Amino acid sequence: MVKMSVDPVKVKELQICTSSNGEKRESWKETDELQEDHLGLTAKPKQPKPENAVTIAVSTRVLFRTELEEKVFEQHGVEEYLRYQIEHENEPFAPGPAFPFVKALETVNARLRELYPQSEELFDIVLVTYNHAHVGIRLINTINHHNLFIERFCMTGGSSPIGYLKAWQTNLYLSANAEKVREALTEGIAAATMFTTDKRTEVSETQLRVAFDGDAVLFSDESERIFKAHGLDKFFEHERANEDTLLDHGPLKGFLEALGKLQKKFYAKGQRLDCPIRTFLVTARSAASSGIRALKTLRAWGLEIDEALFLAGAPKGPMLEKIRPHIYFDDQMFHVEGAAEMGTVAAHVPYGVAQKHNSGVGE
Repeated sequence: MVKMSVDPVKVKELQICTSSNGEKRESWKETDELQEDHLGLTAKPKQPKPENAVTIAVSTRVLFRTELEEKVFEQHGVEEYLRYQIEHENEPFAPGPAFPFVKALETVNARLRELYPQSEELFDIVLVTYNHAHVGIRLINTINHHNLFIERFCMTGGSSPIGYLKAWQTNLYLSANAEKVREALTEGIAAATMFTTDKRTEVSETQLRVAFDGDAVLFSDESERIFKAHGLDKFFEHERANEDTLLDHGPLKGFLEALGKLQKKFYAKGQRLDCPIRTFLVTARSAASSGIRALKTLRAWGLEIDEALFLAGAPKGPMLEKIRPHIYFDDQMFHVEGAAEMGTVAAHVPYGVAQKHNSGVGE
């Protein structure tokens, strides 16, 4: 089992939140689509408005490696932790498990801006951290060091960020804090817990690849409840009887919809075969016995999955090793750990009946 535990980019706008009252901010700045620096050179495009963007909120602990700093906090308390961060603010953090995913989001944005220079339908990345604002300088230095384009910060000083996530109309929240992930899911925000692992497979630098489990991730846990309560035979019987009954939506359906919306912008320009976004369904369902209901549900929703793998209970890790996704979402830690052992960055979606079981064969 795996233990889970350049040229500078000028930061133009820093949003610092010191508490979480859930109120929506109305401070988005209206600027020109492209800004010019003091030399007259074209700078980075402005951030899209939250209502137009696909907003991805990532915590500091998953975007960067912060294990040493966490030990300082745990062993010496908050004051020593803040002092340590200030003393080391010119030392950038190393990339964490979400780093390749965020870089891939920026790659897609670059392609979208080439095709649609005026469009705000882009990925917008928000860095969410429980840190005090004093740590902001080190985070900005780290972002510049790694040439990331992250302009929106939410530094809550220990308070919950969930209210701000709702104000930002967040499409996906990635955190190392499982409690806050569950809180986000309860509020209807797609969210998953990420883990730092020692082994990591190389992933594409030109195409964002996102893989999803089915039940209790894209779909509800209705069918999985049948399996847990009555076994595999009753599960197959239930799926055959309900083949033409759509599954209800799961917590990450909206994120898949957002990916599909951006994919269609490439399709409209004749770039279906060269699309920089590719999606995968990796499910323990059997194709003939229970897969048809999943596919009919996706079709009825108007959603396309580029590749679907029905594994009939076989381990997911080896398949994910071949897919090499930037992130894989599953509701069962058994599958998350199996994927991580093969080097896949897997995120746990703590939703549905599987959270009451330690392990199992189903989704």
